[in-house]
Amino acid sequence: MSDTAPVFLVDTVPSGTHVVLDGPEGRHAAAVRRLQPDEELVIADGRGAAALCVVETVQSKESLALRVVRSWTEPQPRPRIVLAQALIKGDRGELAVELATETGVDAIVPWRAGRSIVKWEDGPRGAKALARWRSTVREAAKQSRRAWIPEVTEPATTRQLVELVRKSAAAVVLDAAADTALRDVVLPTTEGDLMLVVGPEGGISESELDTLRAAGAQVARLGPTVLRASTAAAAAIAALGVLTPRWR
Repeated sequence: MSDTAPVFLVDTVPSGTHVVLDGPEGRHAAAVRRLQPDEELVIADGRGAAALCVVETVQSKESLALRVVRSWTEPQPRPRIVLAQALIKGDRGELAVELATETGVDAIVPWRAGRSIVKWEDGPRGAKALARWRSTVREAAKQSRRAWIPEVTEPATTRQLVELVRKSAAAVVLDAAADTALRDVVLPTTEGDLMLVVGPEGGISESELDTLRAAGAQVARLGPTVLRASTAAAAAIAALGVLTPRWR
């Protein structure tokens, strides 16, 4: 989004000229941000629709009356970047998806890689971990003023990841030992998904690399240094923004 006003998420961007911002987002705007009359904010639905608004009145600690200045629909960047992020321990997984969201990822697939220390087994604990990733992505999208909130899918096995690689326009697996640099891989221009695969702390196993190569993925390194599993995706997504038409 081009505006630097704070972003608040709503279910639907209204078609009219006036709207009330309430609920958790209204509370955050009124009680936490303490927005006042005549200050600007942006409301967005997370699916590309957005509107620049001006605060007319502070109705309570949980709601603001807004006047819509202008509305627009922001297209998704092309090609779409889908990140398969291997599960990593502690809060580094949340850091990985936060940074990926800020640099422009369009969808995130939590990957149960062979060397992942955490596994997110089915059940309440796995569901809680997935909810944390989704919450982190939502807040990062607001912080970076994005009109689109990246989808975070259910966790995928390597077999399921192979199917996603086969369906994508191109797929790149990051490996610090690869002979090919990221700038030298063949990338899609506009259509289809560009799949980016990032392994866990211990790296991607040789058998997984062979399996992903056989599915059509290209294996590439980012540069001369080795990045953490929590930061590699963000660096690669930023590079892909330059190497493809996404940032042009």
